[in-house]
Amino acid sequence: MMWRKKMTTRYVFDTAKVFRAAMQPLAGIYSYFKTTPNGLDTDEVKDRNRQYGPNDIAHEHRKNPILLFISAFINPFTGILTALAIISFILDVAMAAPGQKNWTSVIIISGIIIISAILRFWQETKARLATNGLMKMVTNTCSVLRSGEPEQEIDICELVPGDLVRVAAGDMIPADLRIIESKDLFVGQSSLTGESEPVEKVSVPENVSENTGNVLELKNICFMGSNVISGTAKGIVFATGSHSYLGTIAKTITNKRVTTAFDKGISKVSYLLIRFMLFMIPFVFLINGFTKGDWLQAFLFAVSVAVGLTPAMLPMIVTGNLAKGAITMSKKKTIVKDLNAIQNFGAMHILCTDKTGTLTCDRIVLERYLKADGQDDEDKQVLRHAYYNSYFQTGLKNLMDQAILSHVKELGMENVKDQYTKVDEIPFDFQRRRMSVVIEDRNGKRQIITKGAVEEMLSICSFEEIKGKILPLEPERKDRAEKVSRALNQEGMRVLAVAQKSFPTKDHDFAVKDENEMVLIGFLAFLDPLKPSATEAIKQLHENGVEVKILSGDNDIIVKNVGRQVGIDTRLAITGMEIEHLTDDDLKPIVRKCKLFSKLTPLQKTRIISLLQNQGNTVGFLGDGINDASALRQADIGISVDSAVDIAKESADIILLKKDLLVLEAGVIEGRKTFGNIIKYIKMTASSNFGNMFSMMVASAFLPFLPMLPVQVLIQNFLYDISQVVIPFDRMDPEYLRKPRIWDASDLSRFMICIGPISSIFDITTFLILWYIFGYDSQVHQSFFQSGWFIEGLLSQTLIVHMIRTPKIPFLQSRATWPVTLLTLVIMAVGIGIPYTSIGRSLGFGSMPLNYFPWLFGILLAYCLTIQFVKKIYMRRLHRWL
Repeated sequence: MMWRKKMTTRYVFDTAKVFRAAMQPLAGIYSYFKTTPNGLDTDEVKDRNRQYGPNDIAHEHRKNPILLFISAFINPFTGILTALAIISFILDVAMAAPGQKNWTSVIIISGIIIISAILRFWQETKARLATNGLMKMVTNTCSVLRSGEPEQEIDICELVPGDLVRVAAGDMIPADLRIIESKDLFVGQSSLTGESEPVEKVSVPENVSENTGNVLELKNICFMGSNVISGTAKGIVFATGSHSYLGTIAKTITNKRVTTAFDKGISKVSYLLIRFMLFMIPFVFLINGFTKGDWLQAFLFAVSVAVGLTPAMLPMIVTGNLAKGAITMSKKKTIVKDLNAIQNFGAMHILCTDKTGTLTCDRIVLERYLKADGQDDEDKQVLRHAYYNSYFQTGLKNLMDQAILSHVKELGMENVKDQYTKVDEIPFDFQRRRMSVVIEDRNGKRQIITKGAVEEMLSICSFEEIKGKILPLEPERKDRAEKVSRALNQEGMRVLAVAQKSFPTKDHDFAVKDENEMVLIGFLAFLDPLKPSATEAIKQLHENGVEVKILSGDNDIIVKNVGRQVGIDTRLAITGMEIEHLTDDDLKPIVRKCKLFSKLTPLQKTRIISLLQNQGNTVGFLGDGINDASALRQADIGISVDSAVDIAKESADIILLKKDLLVLEAGVIEGRKTFGNIIKYIKMTASSNFGNMFSMMVASAFLPFLPMLPVQVLIQNFLYDISQVVIPFDRMDPEYLRKPRIWDASDLSRFMICIGPISSIFDITTFLILWYIFGYDSQVHQSFFQSGWFIEGLLSQTLIVHMIRTPKIPFLQSRATWPVTLLTLVIMAVGIGIPYTSIGRSLGFGSMPLNYFPWLFGILLAYCLTIQFVKKIYMRRLHRWL
């Protein structure tokens, strides 16, 4: 919207057009918008409908479930597994001799493909469920004036630029309007600005220059999606549908979502593992072909090695971890729409949040009431007069009036109607920024009581009341009053002044001119108070490595005060007006260092998040209004609340059932647990498979037979993968959870190269023991050799789970959860037992003698000690493990 200079986007809201509309004088308003005082005629409506299209908001369309299911199979690993399954079917089934058909490989690989695709389809379906939230933001009909026809109700989709529209209390604004007539019109823009206090809209032209400032602050423009709190108005439609302010925001969420940190990370890891596989398999094939002379058998073995190298369970393990995280988070008042967002939670190290309702309570309270000299109003004179003013006014009782009226019991005003009679009222208007009531007590004492903005109130006051005395409001006293107001503003409070005048000479028909020579009696200071948990939540997020930035539409004084109270550095702050004139290159270093942003437009929020992401940050955004939808969509993780508007919830990845940063902090920790368990599996499997396949290459070069049959490789890999399915239920060390975690493919490659070959050392040791000590050195003893290495390879792979899952000493300083430990023991028992069964014999295994197992125990113990030793060196040099 606001960054034409450098940043490119398909959807740019024409702010200059809005400012020009706001500047037009009423005398030439109809000609400017090419309409008439009676509205458009039928032919013109048809022409403009063809030109601008229906007054409809774009929204995210549901995707065909069949296409979603098909897309679940489109994955690098799934493609490789599918190719391997086809090859296995051709060689083991289609081309096999009668009685020798072997479906084992085909069934195992196909089962993994189908289960992974189903899980991914379920995940994608949840993530893509779209609502019709945007359509709910507007009413179905509106009142329109058209030439030659009486005022009528029409479907809002039929509105076109130039239409004359009437709105009243309770209506939603059906399009972007320029107000040309109004009476006591107050509009709620909280869904657009995030601020709950209604604003007055008037018809007078704005004294602004084109494209300067925040369009949401224009007093004669109403935007589609806001609602009329009170009053009536007539306006000219100047933007509809996708050309409106709301429409521009809506279109940013219907695009394909930006690639998140999770998506980028998983892609990098996937392609790294595939490159390793494509590099090693030709070597295995060629070595076995040349050394054994049986090229078909060498090809079958290479295919088995490919399956062994492929972390086939990766999609299932990732989805299982994310699903487990989603269930845990649901118990902590957090609903996960997109499973991938859980990991992004853990990776997030910058959280951008609005102020209202997140750090503050989203309600106005009367914090202080002071005398004219700034002293506390101990006898409640100021509060009492403010109460009369708010109670007897007939106009809109805003949030500050409600805060005043909540003191009814404190003031003993339950029977105020019996004590005072309302004589007259001078309503609030935008120019005066104050309102007055005239009341009379039982004794006939009549008073004008006025409250309003400090500057406007001081302009009508000639006196002040100090300690019961009426004194002239001399310049120095006026300066003192202004200083009191400024001091309260700097504390983040909104200030109203209260004045009164007793015994006015007239008894009816009071008007603005009667608001003169008033007596200033004091000030009211209002505050949207901090949530009790806000400071502690910011502190905990900071301790967990998450930097919090406030992105607010509120003014800079209030934002700075809130930031100061919750412990955020306020030295660097910037406003939307300043951002407007900066290029992306100029703004990049500012958004990284600055923590407070005020007076922002919705698309400025999106711009800030995008620039943070461009600098390698994983960014979360918490928001709940229409104004937040685009930013929610742009962020790596969009967070909203269940009370948010539909468009915000549609744009978000995660919905909080409680708008509290402490809930968010719990989600961050859960995200890091989920990420840690995913990384465990990837590092375990990648390093273990790499080491095993390296051992395969060495063994293939020197053995007169295959070190393991293709089906035995598949069974070993399958049992190992089964042992990993409980990884989502494992715990993470507390130290790991203290920092954000991101994907790093380069670290994985280092880990594979450093840790993987260690297992090869002990594999080769096993080969030598089986060859020289047990005498399995010929084709006759092939099945025993293969059984011995099968058992050693499976047990070392399974034990590596406990060695890699923690940087600490396993079993002593850090223990896995009981499901992980139990399944480890079960798989080890199955692996040892298979060669002694008829199934094992049918797979080509031989029963190992008992004197093999002491050697096996020694090999595994030495393997674990070596891994622990290398682990210490690795962490000392690279300062990381998982």
